Amino acid sequence: MARDLIIVESPTKTKTLKKFLGGDYSIEASVGHIRDLEKKDLGLGENYEPRYRILPEKQDVVKKLRQAAKKAKTVYLAPDPDREGEAIAWHIAQVLDKEEEDIRRVTFNEITRSAVMRALESPGTIDFRKVEAQQTRRVLDRLMGFKLSPLLWDKVKRGLSAGRVQSVALKMICEREAEIDAFQPVEYWVIGSDLKAAEKPIFHARLHKIDGKKAEVGNGEAAAEIVAALESGSYKVATIEKKESKQNPSPPFITSRLQQEASRRFGFSVKRTMSLAQRLYEGRDIGSRGSVGLITYMRTDSTRVAEEAIAGVRELIVSSYGKDKLPPKPNYYRSKKGAQDAHEAIRPTTFDITPEIADRYLKPEEARLYRLIWDRFVASQMVPARFDVTRADIAVDRYTLRAQGKVMKDPGFLSVYEEVRKAKAAESGTEPKRGDTLLPPLAEGDGLALEKVSSEQKFTKPPARFSEATLVRALEDNGIGRPSTYASILSTLSDREYVDRIKRRFHPSALGKVVNRLLQAGFSDIINEGYTARLETELDKIEDGDLDWRGALAEFDTKFTKDLETAGSEMPDVKREGVPVDGECPECGSSLVMRFGRYGGFIGCSTYPDCKYTRDIEVPGDDGDDGESTSEEEIPPCDKCGKPMVKRRSRYGTFYGCSGYPDCKNILRTGPAAEKPKGTGIQCPECKEGEILEKKSRRGKIFFSCGRYPDCKFALWNKPVEEACPQCDFPLLTHKVTKKKGPHLVCHKKECDYERILADEQPEEAAAKS
Repeated sequence: MARDLIIVESPTKTKTLKKFLGGDYSIEASVGHIRDLEKKDLGLGENYEPRYRILPEKQDVVKKLRQAAKKAKTVYLAPDPDREGEAIAWHIAQVLDKEEEDIRRVTFNEITRSAVMRALESPGTIDFRKVEAQQTRRVLDRLMGFKLSPLLWDKVKRGLSAGRVQSVALKMICEREAEIDAFQPVEYWVIGSDLKAAEKPIFHARLHKIDGKKAEVGNGEAAAEIVAALESGSYKVATIEKKESKQNPSPPFITSRLQQEASRRFGFSVKRTMSLAQRLYEGRDIGSRGSVGLITYMRTDSTRVAEEAIAGVRELIVSSYGKDKLPPKPNYYRSKKGAQDAHEAIRPTTFDITPEIADRYLKPEEARLYRLIWDRFVASQMVPARFDVTRADIAVDRYTLRAQGKVMKDPGFLSVYEEVRKAKAAESGTEPKRGDTLLPPLAEGDGLALEKVSSEQKFTKPPARFSEATLVRALEDNGIGRPSTYASILSTLSDREYVDRIKRRFHPSALGKVVNRLLQAGFSDIINEGYTARLETELDKIEDGDLDWRGALAEFDTKFTKDLETAGSEMPDVKREGVPVDGECPECGSSLVMRFGRYGGFIGCSTYPDCKYTRDIEVPGDDGDDGESTSEEEIPPCDKCGKPMVKRRSRYGTFYGCSGYPDCKNILRTGPAAEKPKGTGIQCPECKEGEILEKKSRRGKIFFSCGRYPDCKFALWNKPVEEACPQCDFPLLTHKVTKKKGPHLVCHKKECDYERILADEQPEEAAAKS
């Protein structure tokens, strides 16, 4: 009897589905998109009709899907429940030799038995409006990419790209840099007094008003005058205000908020967060349970939660935290305008796999992200945190000081989850408020004793450069892009060398500034936040059936084609003429220009090839101390031949090379000084001459390798132990620590399966060895 066929996107999903569907269904994966627009003539026919081709690397996949479909009575298309997933399902349907009634569309927000069985019991059809919205987005990107990128290749250098969202993100980064460059710091002074009441503790009050108006102290002379008055004045409590304040829990995660919080809390890149979330969604092995999908679909901008999930988490809150932590009614959160409410928020799929249980089976980064999602969702259905807040205004002649005390009455949801809120003050460049303190009992009219007066000079700060988290927030606030696109946008900016990342902040590179300047000069009417957000809204209207997709494309293409014609003739030819910069050539006195070669940007003489003077473009640090650079005078001579080291450039960046090249090929990387390798005292088992050294990789991960590298390339990740394997006599064992087995020794040889559990080793010793 023929089995029905289920086709999903990811091979990982097939493993999870097979666990609870057993042999009732055949399950295959498309491994993402199987078709794309043809490359010839933009892949478009008359009136923007797309022409598709099967991707060369997917020919075998399509062949396998066709064979499986022939054996099946019904084919269930189950790619992800979003526009891209809908388009993938439609493309699969187009290549299968099946009748339309034998192909059904199923979607599930979580990969659990109940969700999948519900979807199979009530299958639907492909949503062609969603397909049209995705198709429109793909054609827009093709029009811009295939027409605008070649212009940049011709005018600047090959390999560059421009994009509907990518170029707007670059514009935002460049504009932020311009704000920082133009920023003029303003002096201000923070003044306050430490005071003592009849009872402890001593508390701090900050200058709040002068003659009833907001206190603004802009120079040292004014500050000294106020300090003198406060030191000689008498302090009296003018007013007391007491009230209860509440802090409500945050809604469960949507994609962008998860990306931002994982970045702030763990330092995860957007790309890393999405990769980890994808694994948790598609399924991880949880002991005897097999592969389990641990979270709901991770690409969503909706805060909606299924009623059964709300019921489940409310039971968990009562059993784990007590009835007093549960609100009388569930908490519901409003999704932002334009959210695709078909999806739920990101939440755990089951409440019997707690983070503590999952920790035993997940990799450390997966476990951290799972706990973050779990805690945020549980907290979202708990009662608010409650505080007693006391605010005291203290009079000293014409000056008013203010002290505020805050005492937690009930932690509520804060007993489970507290959001990292560092970004707001950093983004605004403003002085954060002094931390809330505990105040002694106070009453209006009470006199207070002065302990000391403090004053501190400060300067306003420029707006902070974008981090991944804050750039995603800015794109989201402007209605640009979708949850599924942010990771690829940020990656492209770095891949095209439009930005440098210094201390996890985006600095526009010289190339990025030039490209942005050229694009804004020729295409400012379409490469801007408002127009790009409008296009996103139009894609939503196409999906809702309120806008014709061909009409939307025609409007864009008309405007774009006009800009393209103008830019083709008026855009400066940076490739041939360069970009003029200040200064004269030190070798011939001619003007200097900035150019861009295969290994990056550089400053060169404008008379090239008559004069071949060049120098590197310096990458500035953040306020002078972000860049970990080394000046030339700090570079020691070559440690192999004694000749001077000179700065050179390659496709991988700048480095210092021996001036005796090619006779001496010694190099020294720029950046922070590398840690000196540590000896282990263990002889290399491969060459039997060198010592195994402890080193650090470029990404900071410790590894061990022979000191005779590159003559001997023996290396291993785990710490070597000088003890021969009792099973195969290999000269050393390696020390490993896993959650399942704890500390243990294993043989380094792949073909040998010897291992020995170190049951008597203490956790501290294991951590030190690992």
